[in-house]
Amino acid sequence: MSSATESVYRRLGMKALLVHHEFDARTASGRAAQSLAAELEERHVRVVTATSADDAVSVIRSDPLIQCLLLSWELGDDETHQQAQNVLDAQRVRSATVPIFLLASRTSAATVPVDAMQKADDFIWMLEDTTAFIAGRIIASIERYRETVLPPMFGALVRFSKVFEYSWHTPGHTGGTAFMRSSVGQAFFEFFGEQLFRSDLSISVGELGSLLDHSGPIGESERYAARVFGSHRTYHVTNGSSMSNRVILMASVTRNQVALCDRNCHKSSEHAMTMSGAIPTYLIPSRNRYGIIGPIMPERLTAAAIRLLIEQNPLVKDRDGVDPTPIHALVTNSTYDGLCYNVTRLEELLGGSVDRLHFDEAWYGYARFNPLYKDRFAMHGDPADHDASKPTVFATHSTHKLLAALSQASFIHIRDGRNPIEHARFNEAYMMHASTSPQYAIIASNDVSAAMMDGPGGEALTGDAIREAIAFRQMLGRLHAQFDEQSDWFFNGWQPEVVVNRQTGRRTPFHEADEELLATDPSCWVLHSNDVWHGFGAIEDGYCMLDPIKVSILTPGVAPQGGLMSVGIPACVVTAYLARHGIVVEKTTDFTILLLFSIGITKGKWGTLVNTLLDFKRDYDANLPLEQALPKLAASYPERYGRLGLRNLCDLMFGAMTDLKTTEMMSHGFSTLPHPDYSPQEAFELLVHNEVETLDLSQMEGRTVANAVVPYPPGIPLLMPGENAGPADGPLLGYLKALEQFDLRFPGFTHDTHGVEVEDGAYRIACVRKQ
Repeated sequence: MSSATESVYRRLGMKALLVHHEFDARTASGRAAQSLAAELEERHVRVVTATSADDAVSVIRSDPLIQCLLLSWELGDDETHQQAQNVLDAQRVRSATVPIFLLASRTSAATVPVDAMQKADDFIWMLEDTTAFIAGRIIASIERYRETVLPPMFGALVRFSKVFEYSWHTPGHTGGTAFMRSSVGQAFFEFFGEQLFRSDLSISVGELGSLLDHSGPIGESERYAARVFGSHRTYHVTNGSSMSNRVILMASVTRNQVALCDRNCHKSSEHAMTMSGAIPTYLIPSRNRYGIIGPIMPERLTAAAIRLLIEQNPLVKDRDGVDPTPIHALVTNSTYDGLCYNVTRLEELLGGSVDRLHFDEAWYGYARFNPLYKDRFAMHGDPADHDASKPTVFATHSTHKLLAALSQASFIHIRDGRNPIEHARFNEAYMMHASTSPQYAIIASNDVSAAMMDGPGGEALTGDAIREAIAFRQMLGRLHAQFDEQSDWFFNGWQPEVVVNRQTGRRTPFHEADEELLATDPSCWVLHSNDVWHGFGAIEDGYCMLDPIKVSILTPGVAPQGGLMSVGIPACVVTAYLARHGIVVEKTTDFTILLLFSIGITKGKWGTLVNTLLDFKRDYDANLPLEQALPKLAASYPERYGRLGLRNLCDLMFGAMTDLKTTEMMSHGFSTLPHPDYSPQEAFELLVHNEVETLDLSQMEGRTVANAVVPYPPGIPLLMPGENAGPADGPLLGYLKALEQFDLRFPGFTHDTHGVEVEDGAYRIACVRKQ
């Protein structure tokens, strides 16, 4: 093992798990196990012991630093050896490479089946070999394992950071020493630690390769990630999936070429079309009674439907020089709220119109690693089966979102098919956006995120997250059912109301369904046509599935068939209450709260959330004064909220939402496709030339916006640059006016709408000057 790699692990220490039912017994076998543990401890190997299969499995699941398993084949004096087999399986489910030694006598070794022998690495004859000899073999095995754990780029970075040599290149802090020359610099250095600065290196360091020409350990790491994520080619990206989307669009589409674009797109897609000059033709997704964005229905994606959309696009039909043949299609998968397409079906539908499919999977990088998501992600199946007759497929992953990587870490994955963009041409677009001074820690974190998903560990980690999400969903559903039996209210989850076991046909309420069935059978999460719970009406069976780890909490207020009830609890009040108790959620709409169950979620974390939701119910029912329930809000706006209780606030806000029709207006606004007066690039050029003026909403009838207007939530464009705001009483301006009025009535609960400047409570938007 290299000294640098050993240094990393020295801080972690060697650790082995010894599983032996007679460890504490005064028997020959027990004394031999104790002697082995003592010998290993003497050689600086920490030994964790377990005397039962259940205890051993718990250690394996909770301690990722176990680097060797020493397992008694006679565990529990079980003649079937099932207990030992269970421990063996638990370890191999989480790691294919951790060394496993079976502790056995030569007699019992004859009873080991082939399956167990294939999962184990070696045998130890406890009563025949010397303790020193056995310990030496174990330590050698651990060292070999540790040498292979670090992925390519991270391993190279670790090794180089340990080479203490003078540098005459950038960055100027030279391994952090520059920070030590001032007090504030020392504080900064001590806060982040020496390793960050020693690994912050220059592109001049040839040992690490180059991000721009994909050479050396960086190139090796990209090839490693391609294998793990199932692509033909993979690229590290250090400025998030925003950069990834821009690179792909700029490599694929140019001025006056048509790109099909999911209207439920990230703003980076708008930026990409602005930069490339592409002519967008938008694909409109569905939307339900809660305002949750659904899938683009398959009937809108047929070749005939696409031709009609392009023919009706004013940016195509009213202009000369625009090629009506679509070049590229971009679809968001999964949606923000966790709806996942059947990608094989999308390839079939969109493949009839375009040669290049682009899936923005920023929030979905984990899908390949759990069979629950089979065929519902861009890099599905074996890359060798993706031949030249299929569309070329791109996927972007924000690895920092729901995998384990640093902020801004992202991947671009490519499978070449029809009309491919070979590496040399693609890399020209890549280099336009990549830095010549990348942060190597971001690249290394991408490398590590791939390594964590490699092998059985990926399925184990994603499976744990899925099961935690299911446990939370069922707890929420159970509480809702119990309160409902008492004619009382509580929160609920947005999920199927009934689960059907495909093998038995048995129908079970969601909160009573078998957890293992929910965690392993995708049919439990598929949207079936006209099911009331999802609210998207008629939908092709199997086309779309709800991702269990993206949990939407529903607050009371929306009727099952649509429209508002007589009493409701606005979700933003609940979110403010949760934040007061240190719980920050991902997204809040009128009556939904989105939570993300990443691989870092624990039972303790979501248990605290459940308790806080119960506390909210208690305080709402008691109409607890806001001075106690939301003290910062009451102190900041005493005249507005000082005399109100929690229930009073909810009633006032719900009444305003009813009067302003915010939920209804949101659905209408986002279901309306505005008229494009200019392409995104043309609108941006007018902005650069200052051919714009900022207008109040009352002045915007029939005016063209110069920048995108993106209300958060849901975080998708209401208006794209160059689009017309429409009539004063139309759905677009109507929705913005409703938000403006709501913000005036409820300070502290104002909306975040990108592209809108707020002056004295008035919304103002940059519009193109009248020519």
